[in-house]
Amino acid sequence: MARRALKLASWTSMALAASGFYLYSNKYLDPNDFGAVRVGRAVATTAVISYDYLTSLRSVPYGSEEYLQLRSEVHLRSARRLCELCCANRGTFIKVGQHLGALDYLLPQEYTSTLKVLHSRAPQSSMQEIRQVIREDLGKEIHDLFVSFDDTPLGAASLAQVHKAVLRDGRTVAVKVQHPKVQAQSSKDILLMEVLVLFVKQLFPEFEFMWLVDEAKKNLPLELDFLNEGRNAEKVAQMLKHFDFLKVPQIYWELSTKRVLLMEFVDGGQVNDRDYMERNKIDVNEGHVFLRRIFEDLLCSPPIHLPLLVSRHLGKMYSEMMFVHGFVHCDPHPGNVLVRKRPDTGKAEIVLLDHGLYQLLTEEFRLDYCHLWQSLIWTDMRRVKKYCQRLGAGDLYPLLACMLTARSWNSVNRGISQAPVTATEDVEIRNNAAAYLPQISQLLAHVPRQMLLIFKTNDLLRGIEAALGTRASASSFLNMSRCCVRALAAHKKKTCSFFRRTQISFSEAFSLWQIDLHELILRVKGLRLARWLLALLCWRLPAPH
Repeated sequence: MARRALKLASWTSMALAASGFYLYSNKYLDPNDFGAVRVGRAVATTAVISYDYLTSLRSVPYGSEEYLQLRSEVHLRSARRLCELCCANRGTFIKVGQHLGALDYLLPQEYTSTLKVLHSRAPQSSMQEIRQVIREDLGKEIHDLFVSFDDTPLGAASLAQVHKAVLRDGRTVAVKVQHPKVQAQSSKDILLMEVLVLFVKQLFPEFEFMWLVDEAKKNLPLELDFLNEGRNAEKVAQMLKHFDFLKVPQIYWELSTKRVLLMEFVDGGQVNDRDYMERNKIDVNEGHVFLRRIFEDLLCSPPIHLPLLVSRHLGKMYSEMMFVHGFVHCDPHPGNVLVRKRPDTGKAEIVLLDHGLYQLLTEEFRLDYCHLWQSLIWTDMRRVKKYCQRLGAGDLYPLLACMLTARSWNSVNRGISQAPVTATEDVEIRNNAAAYLPQISQLLAHVPRQMLLIFKTNDLLRGIEAALGTRASASSFLNMSRCCVRALAAHKKKTCSFFRRTQISFSEAFSLWQIDLHELILRVKGLRLARWLLALLCWRLPAPH
């Protein structure tokens, strides 16, 4: 019996050693892809983070300076552990980590600043894996389809990577290829996250993060279907075709599948890359050149700078998506929004990429959201409360207003369009994200699911505005207000008589005229000539006694 046991142990050891050597020597097999390794790593990280929070803050008086300092240190340690977990498990974990990193004004800064690096630390598939996916989906080898195919990807993301290639007919294309293991791992990863979030909720009942799992469960299958992404791209290109400053790359359907997407190759610099804009001398001037020069010379008004123009264009695009159409591109991080010189005119053109993640808003939500933003812009606090509560905020309506605008409650009460956000207010908002984290998580659990991706989109757009130095400009709020007026008027016209539709049209035109007049007044106030005249009048007129 002992000899048989020894023999069995010997054979088992040899089998394990051979398996280990094979896995070690085979560069295409990664131990990180095995379920037991991924689950064990995720469970261990969750346990360590939970233990850190439970023990580190237990003996310190709540709210004291020591408590706040210690809490910040725990947040930072935990964020780094979470980031390491996402990088190790890759795929779905990186996608969810990127989502958290985008919530600048909803989560503690220690988390968002740490998790932002995930946008630049996505894994790359090997060329053998890329060839395999193309062979399986298109039925041909790369050299049969393309004259050239760059081995080094233009960019790699959590779910896919993009290569530049040239087709046999001479067209230069961008080839988006899905990482081969993501599809199989995604459903198991989401189930694992769901179990871990439920475990954390048992330890910390005040934190509600199941919304994050629900969103991943709903959106990930759509993002993994590249045919759906192609349809989204064509839909938004048609929807916003009246914007001559927007470019959406054309989809080549004959060589596209659920895991491979071929599109027109469009070059450009990231939207927050001001050096690229200056190096390429992109023309940003709007209107007639002769008239513009007259106004610049006579009024001493500075020309429109590219960052401000780009910011305005982005505001117009996203206001149109959210308020008018209810079909919103929800991943506008700088890698997905490029700026280039338009080949035919030389003017600035925005290139919108990565159309996998869109939020389709119901009409009821879209109209309530329109009313809410109108109320916030024009400081109608009674209606702010009404529409925040209609959107599920309850008694936390001031918090929802602050989360949507990324402004303090004092600024919301004074009017968000009256003054731009200051550095002090920005710090206050970020600190409040840590202080009110339980209330924020509670609110996120109660607002409509559609609101969650809108929060992410808003915060990503604010990040771009901050990089361009155009944060909370009055023109962006006025563009939003125009879209709200148009959207609400269009809804009212749907079921009414001709006479009533005419009344609504006149009312709409009058409201838009009021917005134009308000914008004109703001611009005149900003002109140097107006300031000089005001100073001259003050000097000439005697002060009252």
